[in-house]
Amino acid sequence: MTPPRHTLLTFHGPLSETRADALVQRLIRHAPTTVLDIGCGWGELMLRVLAAAPEATGTGIDINAEDLARGRKAAAERGLAPRVRFLEETATGTPHGPADLVLCVGASQALGSQLPRALGELRGLVSDGGRVLLGEGFWHRTPTEAELSRMWPDAKATDHPDLATLVGLAVDAGFRPEWTETASLDEWEAFESAYLADTEVWLAEHPGHPLAEETRQRADRHRAAWLTYRGVLGLAYLTLVPVAAR
Repeated sequence: MTPPRHTLLTFHGPLSETRADALVQRLIRHAPTTVLDIGCGWGELMLRVLAAAPEATGTGIDINAEDLARGRKAAAERGLAPRVRFLEETATGTPHGPADLVLCVGASQALGSQLPRALGELRGLVSDGGRVLLGEGFWHRTPTEAELSRMWPDAKATDHPDLATLVGLAVDAGFRPEWTETASLDEWEAFESAYLADTEVWLAEHPGHPLAEETRQRADRHRAAWLTYRGVLGLAYLTLVPVAAR
């Protein structure tokens, strides 16, 4: 028996059902027929878009085989398998665009280590008149050195911009921000709790398991990190419209 992984997560990020429903309805207003999900994981949001837009087909790209298998299973259960592909491949230089709707939620690093480059790649992946949903981290305030030391390895204040700078970078890359919203503290707490909940229960029930110590250390590190960036790190959901060529 191995520790469970993410079985209690619906979305791999701080996203409530209410916000997800509103996002889907906004994103299908321009009637997309092609959807591309960068760093899709199990593609829950993409599958909901496809369910709401019956003429659309989708392509999800990720390098995690386990997550992709979960996405394929969900697509089959919902009758969406004929309209969606889950591909185990890198997003760098992907040939699967342009698409009418591009989802990139918490995955811009798959398109480049620097955010301006990733935004430039997204501009090239979306059709004229289409939409990009960008889910991207930002600082509510600049973290202290002590806080950074308790976050992810080698965390730096330059890892994320503030919200105004983030939106400005999107504009510089050739987008106009149709909608700007940010994950609430409740969404963050629900996500981070669900991220670890199944593992924590497993650890309580299997304290002597050969994998318990390694799993315990990993869970403790993650919990310490998110309780440090709680209220400091934000996630913006930007609905971006590509600027047409003059």
